[in-house]
Amino acid sequence: MKTLLFEIGTEEIPAGYIRPALDFLANAVADRLKENRIDAGEVTTCGTPRRLTVMVTRVAESQKAETTEVTGPPESVGYDADGTPKMPAVKFAEKVGIDVTEIEIKETKKGRYLCASVAEEVKATVEVLSEILPELIHKMPFPKTMRWADLSVTFARPVQNIVALLGDAVIPFSFGNVTSGNASFGHRFMSPGPVVIENPDTYLETLEAVHVIADFDARRAMVKERVTEAAKEAGGFLLPDGELFDTVTNLIEYPVVVVGTFDEDFLAVPDEVLITSMREHQKYFAVVDEAGKLKNAFLVVNNTRVKDLSLVRRGHEKVLRARLADAKFFFDQDLKESPDAWVERLKGVLFQAKLGTVHDKVGRIKHLAGVLAEAAGASSDVATHTTRAAELCKADLVSHMVVEFTKLQGVMGRVYAERAGEDAAVAAAIQEHYKPLYSGGELPQTDEGALLALADKLDTLCGCFAAGLIPTGGADPYALRRQAIGIAQIMVKMGYAFPLRPVLEEGVAAYADRIEVNTGETVSAIIDFIRGRIDHLLFEEGYAKDVVASVTAVGINVVPDIWMRVKALSELKEKADFEAVAAAFKRVVNIIKKADLAGGVASVDPALFEHDSEKELVNAFTATRTEVEDALKDGGYARALSAVAGLRPSVDRFFEDVMVMAEDASVRANRLAILAGIAGLFGDIADFSKLSA
Repeated sequence: MKTLLFEIGTEEIPAGYIRPALDFLANAVADRLKENRIDAGEVTTCGTPRRLTVMVTRVAESQKAETTEVTGPPESVGYDADGTPKMPAVKFAEKVGIDVTEIEIKETKKGRYLCASVAEEVKATVEVLSEILPELIHKMPFPKTMRWADLSVTFARPVQNIVALLGDAVIPFSFGNVTSGNASFGHRFMSPGPVVIENPDTYLETLEAVHVIADFDARRAMVKERVTEAAKEAGGFLLPDGELFDTVTNLIEYPVVVVGTFDEDFLAVPDEVLITSMREHQKYFAVVDEAGKLKNAFLVVNNTRVKDLSLVRRGHEKVLRARLADAKFFFDQDLKESPDAWVERLKGVLFQAKLGTVHDKVGRIKHLAGVLAEAAGASSDVATHTTRAAELCKADLVSHMVVEFTKLQGVMGRVYAERAGEDAAVAAAIQEHYKPLYSGGELPQTDEGALLALADKLDTLCGCFAAGLIPTGGADPYALRRQAIGIAQIMVKMGYAFPLRPVLEEGVAAYADRIEVNTGETVSAIIDFIRGRIDHLLFEEGYAKDVVASVTAVGINVVPDIWMRVKALSELKEKADFEAVAAAFKRVVNIIKKADLAGGVASVDPALFEHDSEKELVNAFTATRTEVEDALKDGGYARALSAVAGLRPSVDRFFEDVMVMAEDASVRANRLAILAGIAGLFGDIADFSKLSA
């Protein structure tokens, strides 16, 4: 068993390319080793802007021996009646590489067939890898690739060297004009030139000696430690930024931190603007004081140790000064206009060709926000603030600052609303209505922000579904899946228990003057779409698929109730007698589904009872119904299901004593009415027929 080392050395690869490329490389190498019957241990990756590396421990030195049984044509086709081989038998033998006399006849379910045991060829692992590895280089996915020199191969950036070792043995192959070997290279400026990798197990240590920290996690930890220390030296604290840590780590091979400052006059610009300008354009870290207020200092992670750090610092300060001057100019220009003036300019900003302008969308959001505020029972102040926030929620899209820094949409809307003297609740809602920004992201904290976020997301869903812009496969250009997830998460967090369907009907109806649409069908399609996202959320929270399916199958109209129903059913499923309970009520549901009850259910007539178990079940049902109704008044789904479960002995006796589908139509209808009543007890909680136990 030996360690495999495979390094592709290149010119600087863009930071965003590195992680996806390494993930592909790890999975592809593991899969190909398995496909080729080569035993292997742990697969790990490391990489920098100038190298993509995968290492695999405990790799076998040859393929595993394996014998495969191959089935050929039927015996009657391969041999004459006297047992003489015919041409199909000869061809079969040639195909599997054996003599015709070595063919066996085996009895199968379909009859007697020609069979042969074929021993797979066993190759040395080095020989197999010499074919696999160059193939993987060709297949590595990148957003963009390039050609170089007069070569026909492509890669993210020109390939300069390849290290391919199994233990100390070189795996020989070529890619373009580069031949594999055991020579890597050190840091481009601090240790230029080749470095021989004597053994894959010493790869990381060998590179560290030439100023290359190849392991991503180790390099990231080093970056974090050094910028945190530098922030203290600057008299403050590092502003946490996980995404920037990842980006910077993939821009360097060895971190060298420089502390710079900028003019305090720039602090008159909102912190968010300065931070965004530093991180987006320059990849600089920000420094804050104890109160979290931005200081006029920044941190740069360079890739090279230099003799004169002050010269490097002045260069960074000069570049940043120009960036911040631009940001201050945009901010000052924006303050010359009011957000209300920008609202009119939204008439010239297209939202979507079929759905109109952003100004049109703002009008729909405002209307829908009012509908939602009323449905949620919001106070008059909350309703007023939500409506006003709706009017201004997209105004910042035409500001100079958001045109320059699109990630600041909503943030600048809040800032400009505050500067214009709007109520604090209005300003906060403008920023919050974009949340969550990503799956698992922070949700709106205020009612105004939550209602406005719902109005915006529901309008987008309604419009896209009305226009036929429905996600297919992996394509979701309008992020409708994220919008639907956000809707569900916000309603659960805020406890909004108003019915979803009427709100969706209102949202779809708002497009009636623009799109010819069947409101009922469109709303049903949207609800099905949201149900799929809710199912996904519940699966991620660890709930069983059959429990989730059972609950969402009976409806998702009141979203927060879904989580309560799933929790209650999950608790019931943990009880020792659950299998018996589930079996009994599954039978009830299945009988009701199969029966033709199109004409409705008759009332129960005690005069038609033929067995005591019928009377017993109806009496138990009557008592349980009262208990269930009382429990559901305050959302006590667990108590309601527990009460229903208590009916199980009576239901079992009923099924033991009577034939539900009796020949007498009146008796049959009476028994179906009993079961329909029982099904109705839990019909709005869960569909027991979908449970797996």
